[in-house]
Amino acid sequence: MKEKVVLAYSGGLDTSVILKWLIDKGYEVVAYIADVGQAEDFEAACKKAEKAGASKIYLEDLKKELVTDFIFPAVKANAVYEGKYLLGTSLARPLIAKRQVEIARREGTKILAHGATGKVNDQVRFEMTYQVLMPQVKIISPWKNDEYLQTFQGRSDMIRYAEEKGIPVPATKDKPYSMDENLLHISYEAGVLEDPKFEPRKDMFLKTKDPEDAPDKPEELMIQFKQGVPVMVQNLSDGTVKSDPLELFQHLNAAAGRNGIGRVDMVENRFVGMKSRGVYETPGGTVLMAAHLDLEGLTMDREVKLIRDGLIPKYAQLIYFGFWYSPEMEVLTALMDKAQEHVSGKVYLKLYKGNVIIKGRESEESLYDQDIASMDIHGGYDQKDAVGFIRLHALRMKASARRLKYGPD
Repeated sequence: MKEKVVLAYSGGLDTSVILKWLIDKGYEVVAYIADVGQAEDFEAACKKAEKAGASKIYLEDLKKELVTDFIFPAVKANAVYEGKYLLGTSLARPLIAKRQVEIARREGTKILAHGATGKVNDQVRFEMTYQVLMPQVKIISPWKNDEYLQTFQGRSDMIRYAEEKGIPVPATKDKPYSMDENLLHISYEAGVLEDPKFEPRKDMFLKTKDPEDAPDKPEELMIQFKQGVPVMVQNLSDGTVKSDPLELFQHLNAAAGRNGIGRVDMVENRFVGMKSRGVYETPGGTVLMAAHLDLEGLTMDREVKLIRDGLIPKYAQLIYFGFWYSPEMEVLTALMDKAQEHVSGKVYLKLYKGNVIIKGRESEESLYDQDIASMDIHGGYDQKDAVGFIRLHALRMKASARRLKYGPD
């Protein structure tokens, strides 16, 4: 009886070749396709998997779960890797891998396969999730297999193999870069982008309009949050209201995209030790992050925010490195949730030529007291209290100044 393997299948050349190669090695292959919001012809991908010999095909719609269980928690934590990357691919991979494990259990197998290469972060994200959620898993990673590497020295070898095996190969010319798309973003890397000074062509970008060509009139929105989670968006320009999490996010993607918002070009540090250039489009996520961060200024205690902000880089790093299901991630998530208990309210903003411009905010959980903050009225704040406050805080620095002979004494 053949051993059964569940393959994370995209329908592209790489995983189509891997599917057939696994069959040639004597495995029964179940193809699993995850719909995480990518622009994909899923019917064609299913037909390709069937033609390549898959015994069964799963097409799983994971879009809503991606929004509620992965994107929104990242927004609550203001999770940004190395100051720029909103973690689009990083957030989708643990979800894809989790469902792959669930399918493997349904199919009665502990063998899982993926098409990530040995140079990229995705191999870690897939395999760490496999091993945590299915400790007895057997992982097949062809790009780390000597026989596979000897057989396929390059793309031409894969195309020739596909033609020999009757696997449909796209006739279109290869793009000079690689892409990964989901509901949160599109990433572009490799090929011509490996030169860090190379400027991407305008026609590369698919989710966002060039800011220079974006509308001349701003588009105005209101985003409402409850305990750090987006619960409603109202487009003040056209009257549209969305409260379903998936529809809300899709509306923000469309609005931000047509206004040229969410482009990032950076050189980042991969987990495997090398630097890599990535170009990203994250329209809706960029707007949500800006609105959420602004609302925190109104509703979060200063010291709570300081502690939480110090942990954001680690939280983002855990996501990027593939540690979504780690014990430390569980602890940090609990802290992030606690810190968001009072982050509820509305943020008013406008989108204009690549910019998210905050107009105002309001909240029943506000810590802002206009009477105390006002320069025009006393409002119960005795300014003379600042004398002792400043003296107390200066004691330590005065002592250091004497020791270092900064002062006249």
